Amino acid sequence: MSDNKFDIPDQFDSPTMPAMLTEDTRFNFRCHKDVSCFNACCKCADVTLAPYDIIRLKGRLGMDSAEFLNKHTVPFPMDQHKTPGLKLKTNDDGACLLLDGDNGCSVYEDRPTVCRYYPLGLLSMREKDATESTQNYSMISEEHCKGHDEDREVTVAEYREEQGVEEYDQLNRDWYQLILKKKSGGPSVGAPSEMSLQLFFMASYNADMFRKFVLSEAFKTTYDLLPETYEEVEKDDIALLKLGYRLLRQALFAEKTMAEQDGAWDKRVEDRKEVWEARTNAEVDKRNKDVEEQMQADTDGEKNPDGEGCSSN
Repeated sequence: MSDNKFDIPDQFDSPTMPAMLTEDTRFNFRCHKDVSCFNACCKCADVTLAPYDIIRLKGRLGMDSAEFLNKHTVPFPMDQHKTPGLKLKTNDDGACLLLDGDNGCSVYEDRPTVCRYYPLGLLSMREKDATESTQNYSMISEEHCKGHDEDREVTVAEYREEQGVEEYDQLNRDWYQLILKKKSGGPSVGAPSEMSLQLFFMASYNADMFRKFVLSEAFKTTYDLLPETYEEVEKDDIALLKLGYRLLRQALFAEKTMAEQDGAWDKRVEDRKEVWEARTNAEVDKRNKDVEEQMQADTDGEKNPDGEGCSSN
C-alpha cells in the first residue's frame, strides 16, 4: 500500500507535484472481498503511523504502548535530524502482520489513517507566511489495484465520510502541523536536541510512558496546570495526546503554550548547577591540556628543528 503524503519528511516528497483534488472531485473506486486484488495492498504494506493510529490500535489489540510498539512497529528517521517516525511492521514478504488471511484486515474498524484514505493521499501544505496548513488530496493509482475499475462514482468528501477519516484527521492534525513547521522552518528552527527527540517519540507514540512523565512530581513542579488537567490525562489518552502536542510546540519551537510554575527556571538552574559546573570544568581542563600539549610540541620542535632526535654512542 502506498503511504499517505503529508508533504513533510524527504522520503514522502515527490519530484513532481501530484494533481490536487478537492472535496467535490469525483472518482471511481470500490474495494470489497470479490474484487480480484482483494488484500493485495496489505501484502505489500508500507504504512506510516500517526499518534491517534497507535492509540486506536493498541486499544483494539489490548496492549500497552510498549508492547504494541515492540510487536507491531519499526522506527525510521523522518528527516535529516532523525525525527523519529514509525511504520507498521510487516513479515519478511512485506505483508501486514494484522492481515487475517483471505478475510482481510483483522483490525478494520480501527485501521490506520493511511489505510482509511487509500486510494487517496492526504497532502498537508502551508503557503509561505501562512500560520496554518491546508488539507488537500491526491489520487494514488497502483497497477495491482482493480478498485478503480469498479462501477461506483464517489466524491472525495463522500469517501472521507464513508471511511471515517475526519476523527483521525482532527486528532492527528496538530502533529502534522508540528512536522510541517519543523520542515518548512529549515535552519531557522535548527536541529532538535537528543532530549527533544526523545520527548517527541514519547509524546507521539508511547502514551503510557508519557503519562508517567506528566504525572511525575518533577513535571508538576515545572508546569502550572490545573488539577483537573492532571485528572483528565491520567484517564484519557486523547487528553494526554493533546497535552503532548502543546508540550512539543513549546519544546521544539519555544512557543509559550504551557505556563511554568513561579521559580521553575531558577529551580532547574539550581538542580543542574553542579552538572553544568562539572561540564564547564571538564571543558576548561581539556582546553588547558590541549594548550599545554601544543606548547610542548612547539618547544620540542624548536630544540630539534630538523626533527632529528638525540642519540648516545
